[in-house]
Amino acid sequence: MQGTAPKLKKEDKALVSQGVVINILTQAITTVIICAAPMLIVAMSVGLLISIFQATTQINEQTLAFVPKIVCVMLTLLIFGGFIFSTIGGFVTRLFDQINSMVVS
Repeated sequence: MQGTAPKLKKEDKALVSQGVVINILTQAITTVIICAAPMLIVAMSVGLLISIFQATTQINEQTLAFVPKIVCVMLTLLIFGGFIFSTIGGFVTRLFDQINSMVVS
């Protein structure tokens, strides 16, 4: 059959322990939170300020809230882009460095 992987015997498989998988997932989730935090904080802060402005002036315009948030998030991405890139690069480098010790043969 084409498209199916060859069947391996149990002794031929390389298994990764559950602790290693949980550790990798924990590091990945932490990295995502650290990388997304600057944009989320800025978007939330700008949204709050615009909501306060809209409430005080009684202007209910959807684009008034949307456009400044997008602009501020893009500026934040430009400012923190190097930090985000180095954080993700460090995670991937650590992950590739640990590949040999992860596989239990």
